[in-house]
Amino acid sequence: MKSLKAWKSYSSFVSKLVRSSLQEAHTSLGQLLADQRQLDATQQAINLLTRCFQSENKVISCGNGGSMCDAMHFAEELTGRFDKERRPLPAMAISDPSHLSCTANDFGFEMVFSRVVEAWGKQGDLLLAISTSGNSPNIINAVLAAKDAGMQVIALLGKDGGKLKSLADIPIIVPANRSDRIQEMHIKLIHIMVEGVERGLFPSLYE
Repeated sequence: MKSLKAWKSYSSFVSKLVRSSLQEAHTSLGQLLADQRQLDATQQAINLLTRCFQSENKVISCGNGGSMCDAMHFAEELTGRFDKERRPLPAMAISDPSHLSCTANDFGFEMVFSRVVEAWGKQGDLLLAISTSGNSPNIINAVLAAKDAGMQVIALLGKDGGKLKSLADIPIIVPANRSDRIQEMHIKLIHIMVEGVERGLFPSLYE
């Protein structure tokens, strides 16, 4: 059992942590909102995604760790729904554990995403690549495989955009340095993109 003094000190720390974390998130959102380049890039990404689905092509998404969860979230919002009842849209996240472990064992972890892109990607498809640093080797390889297949690439990035900034057709860079703050903005951007696609493809549902 913590002493009363220790508990009060810890409780005060937690209170400050809650406030400071929310303030940091608020600041990150404000910085993103003030960056017109990233707002324009997000709009371009929505337009590109909408045209992809209109042409009956698909979107593949990938990321590591929390970014894999974001890639999965993005895909399920499209195959399921975001807000309205409508037909499913062809999207898939690279997240099959058997594929990931097999490929990592046989070819190395740097190839876990590119092998799927090579197998399933075709001209007209899109890749959503998510990397908070912009330098993840397996994401870079996936982007290179996508370009070889004639796919276009949207990248959700952070910090200075890393190597992926110059490889993606549409890089969207969150102006933050901490991975958790970047990921918080990434999920917001994902929701904006999915809603934009849903409104673009199914406008009558929003009337």
